[in-house]
This record gives sequence, structure tokens and C-alpha cells, in this order.
Amino acid sequence: MPWRILIAVLVLGMMPIAGWAQDKLVQLYAPPALVETGLLRHILPRFSLKTQVKVNLMDQPDGADIVLGGDGRALFHGAGQTWRMAVAAPDHPGSKRLADWLTSEVGQRTVVGFAPEGTPLFGPPKKAAPQVVSLDLAGDPALGQTVSRSKCGRCHVIDIASGGGIGSTPSFAVLRSLPDWEQRFLSFYALNPHPAFTMIDGVTPEFPIDRPSPIVPVTLTLDEVEAVLAFVATMVAADLGAPLQHQ
Repeated sequence: MPWRILIAVLVLGMMPIAGWAQDKLVQLYAPPALVETGLLRHILPRFSLKTQVKVNLMDQPDGADIVLGGDGRALFHGAGQTWRMAVAAPDHPGSKRLADWLTSEVGQRTVVGFAPEGTPLFGPPKKAAPQVVSLDLAGDPALGQTVSRSKCGRCHVIDIASGGGIGSTPSFAVLRSLPDWEQRFLSFYALNPHPAFTMIDGVTPEFPIDRPSPIVPVTLTLDEVEAVLAFVATMVAADLGAPLQHQ
């Protein structure tokens, strides 16, 4: 075999090996504050032993496949902060395996199991405290009551004085008792069965001539929608009793 052909065969034969080695190497960056805790020296050899994927710690985040720090998905809490993972190379097979392992039950147990002096230094990420959002209701409640009675009363019981409604349709007081009642009333026209017969000026398209609404359409403006929401906010929610207990 001529030497040029022999060299070509050897080079082609080595290419899959080089590609395989690249897939088995992950470039990871972590700030010194995390590296100095010793956590990575504890968990990375265990990951590599299980997966045969080597992890190389970088001095700078530039060019890293995975960056541990303050951005991305929360992994664990310790050393004064919640540490997060940003995956810069999600299509890299090794990066995907490391990211999956760090978020897996096994990976989390390995992190929590790091206790150099008998006391774990890291734990699950802390849950963010729920934020209370105040809803600014700029609509006119009186107008909302009028609109509700005239345009919603054929299906819903609006209030005691109005009566009417359909038995299978929840009353406004029942809807008011739901935890997401604001969102329901703000976007009711997108929730079934309303799209079949409801139009909001400047928001929803008109019904095609060849596919008209099956009943007389209900047409409202955005101001009227806000007024209905303001009116419902003044209502006393229906008392539905204690939640059902399942055994």
C-alpha cells in the first residue's frame, strides 16, 4: 500500500476517536468562591466515574460549555448564595449529561452529601418568596354592573337582584371565589365557550360572514371589560364551604 494511502487511512480512522474524545470533555467554569469550598472536587470525580465524561475547570467563563454562578437554573444553595447553572452548549453531549446529572436526584444527593466536617455545606435551592401583586382596577364598578346584567345575564347569575342565568353556568359570586378570578374575567372572551359568540372591539376578529355566531353575538369594549372586572372586585365571594377531603 503506498504510504500516502496508508497515512490517509490512519487519519480517517482516528477522526471518530477525536470526535468521541471531544464529546467526552466538558469545559466548566465556576467562580473561585464555589471552587474553594471543595464541592466540585467532591462531585465531579463521581460524575466522571459514572459517565466517563471528563470535566475541565476553566479560569474564565468565556468558552465554557457550562457556567455556574448567579444566572440560569437554580441547582443548590450554600456558601452564602443560590448557585445556578447556565448551559452555553446545550447540544454538546457531555454538557447535556452533566446538566442532567446536576439536576437529577443522584446529583442532588451527591451535592447535599458533601460534608467535609460532618455538616453539609449545601442544600436544595431556596424557593423565592411569593410576590404580592396589587391589581389596579381603573374601571367603573357601576358601569360594570350594568354591562354584566345586560350582556352576561343570559347565562350567568350576576347578583341577587338580577336573577336569571343558566343552572349549569357558575354565578359571578362563585367565579369571584376562585383564586384566579381576575385572570378569568380579564380574558373571559378567550375561554370556552365565549369565543363562539363574543367579540371585543379592537381585540378579537369579527365573525366571518359564512361562519356567523350560533347565537346573538356579545360585543364589548376593553373599557367595558375593565368595568366588569371592577364590579366583580366589589362583590362578596360565594362561600363554597371547606375543600373536599379525599381518603
